[in-house]
Amino acid sequence: MTYDSDILIAGGGLNGPALALGLAQAGFNVTMVDTRPENARAGDNFDGRGYALALASKRLLNAIGIWKRVDQNAQPMLEIKVTDGRAGEGPAPFFLHFDHAEIEEGPMGFMLEDRFLYRAFLDAVSEEERITKISEDSVVSQVIDATGVRVTLASGKTLRTRLLVGCDGRQSGVAQRAQIKRTGWDYGQTALVCAISHEKPHGGVAHQFFMPPGPLAILPLPGNMSSIVWSETNKNAAFINGLSDEDYMQVLRPRFGDFLGKIELAGARFSYPLNLTVANHFVADRVALVGDAAHGMHPIAGQGLNAGLRDVAALVEILTQANQRGEDFAALQVLERYQEWRRFDTHALVAATDLTNKLFSNDNPILRFGRDLGMGLVNATPSLRRTFMREAAGLTGELPKMMQ
Repeated sequence: MTYDSDILIAGGGLNGPALALGLAQAGFNVTMVDTRPENARAGDNFDGRGYALALASKRLLNAIGIWKRVDQNAQPMLEIKVTDGRAGEGPAPFFLHFDHAEIEEGPMGFMLEDRFLYRAFLDAVSEEERITKISEDSVVSQVIDATGVRVTLASGKTLRTRLLVGCDGRQSGVAQRAQIKRTGWDYGQTALVCAISHEKPHGGVAHQFFMPPGPLAILPLPGNMSSIVWSETNKNAAFINGLSDEDYMQVLRPRFGDFLGKIELAGARFSYPLNLTVANHFVADRVALVGDAAHGMHPIAGQGLNAGLRDVAALVEILTQANQRGEDFAALQVLERYQEWRRFDTHALVAATDLTNKLFSNDNPILRFGRDLGMGLVNATPSLRRTFMREAAGLTGELPKMMQ
């Protein structure tokens, strides 16, 4: 039987190229099909989008040769402050404060702009001989047989591969065609995303401010800049999104406060609806799901991309071990090892983000008293505090080798 590649990845984004590089470096021949044009998102101008990368994710990016391409543009997150309160009133007296000096591994994470990370992936993929990238095309059908998968693209081209991996997002076509159902619900919230410039330096401190309509994350970027992920009810978000830039900032300023001095909008504004969607299975015969195709969660802890990269590291390890043992790496019993590894960790993270959002996105005085007391207790207990810090850094659970 002849194959165009060992593994075909449907979807570009960030998880797709990360997986392609990890697999190629392990000796697999990979085809990656991306719906976007080759240089989409890779412009030189700052557009306001950024990612909070946990320390474990940084280790993976280092292992696949990406970190050396972006490290000069990354901002270490040296502290994390979590507070509760209402817009214009300031934070509640009880809070959480994580300082990287309390764990031996160093910064808990790094902020990195989308344009730098995406460009690094594009360059690395183009330099890797074992990766064939097909842009501006998509997988529209997949036929599974005993030895492989025949994939048809929107362009009409057909390809044969041993394993098909869906990195194609929350509405994954790969999952739908594999008859994999999903479980989830809508949060009735919309995330408003932008970047701001500010007078005072942020000191590498990330802030999570919980307000009744939803959380506000303030994440440090290089220089006097921060990334904002601001959750509001759908109705409020639609109104705010319709405002001019200056009126938009007038709504943000009382929520943000004045601790960084005068703030101004920098770059574009984005928004996206918030929901929870988890695939009932992460694998099927000769099919595996990675990232949002497997699990889409609330951005409350900034763990979406980190969870996807953990999928990447686990899948590369499982497939590599199987291949080295002479197994059919695309067989269902091999893929189930990946599912078993990732499902518990993923469900725990999804449950934690879902519960946290429900617990904090309200103004119930009893719940407010309980959660503030809980934060104060954790903050006053060094062992608990360090446990939460290691969780934020992605250092808990069974780590794949590429993240150790």
